[in-house]
Amino acid sequence: MNDATLRIEHRAQAAWVWMARPQVHNAFDEALIAALTEAFTTLDRDPAVRVIVLAGDGRSFSAGADLNWMRRQGEAPAEANLADARKLATLFRTVATCATPTLARVHGAALGGGMGLAAACDICIASTQAVFATTEVRLGIIPSAIGPYVVRAIGERQAHRYFQTAERISGARALTLGLAHEVVEPEALDAKVQEVVDALLAGGPAAQAAATDLIRAVAHRPVDDAVLEDTARRIALLRATPEAKEGLGAFLDKRPPTWTPAKA
Repeated sequence: MNDATLRIEHRAQAAWVWMARPQVHNAFDEALIAALTEAFTTLDRDPAVRVIVLAGDGRSFSAGADLNWMRRQGEAPAEANLADARKLATLFRTVATCATPTLARVHGAALGGGMGLAAACDICIASTQAVFATTEVRLGIIPSAIGPYVVRAIGERQAHRYFQTAERISGARALTLGLAHEVVEPEALDAKVQEVVDALLAGGPAAQAAATDLIRAVAHRPVDDAVLEDTARRIALLRATPEAKEGLGAFLDKRPPTWTPAKA
């Protein structure tokens, strides 16, 4: 898929999804929302794609909602307005629930929905020039669709501050909040992204999907008998799979497992 709003670049086993509306800082409208949802859905189903990297053309990652689009939806009939909001919410859920590892490459502005995309991805690598914010209250709205993912990333306490103040968050601050996993100088951003992509490609794909499912299953739950039983069953089932047998065998044989990319 390569169109006026989005382009996809395949680099070996990684698919780079580029938001391509640099003239408006990759702001969302209905077309970009639909294109991103389709792209992540399609790539997540492709066994040849092991990692999905989300990036933005131009000076910004994404400045969030296109204000002209937001105005149109606010003036639309109630049912049409709600249907459009559901499509936006579906986009973030689609990104957040991918079985394929997802990585946000953030440079420049990541505001509103842009910050939501960074939080929805499994991993966020940011430039020191990245700026995040939940700016919605300054427009008289709330960070609703992105809320579950931003709260998951930075916690309720910090969300109370930033959802209400809409303050700008530097790359360094994003790192301390847990929103970004790493922050590097702009010239080192692509190298750091590739380093993490390479690390992801070294893991078993089925195990990675099971690992993210495990996180969802145990997060914010007491370690009771039900959790103990669930985790025991997960590892017992997984280590009997062909992937686990290959991984353990490769380690014992001191060779790369079959899923790792061949070195050039």
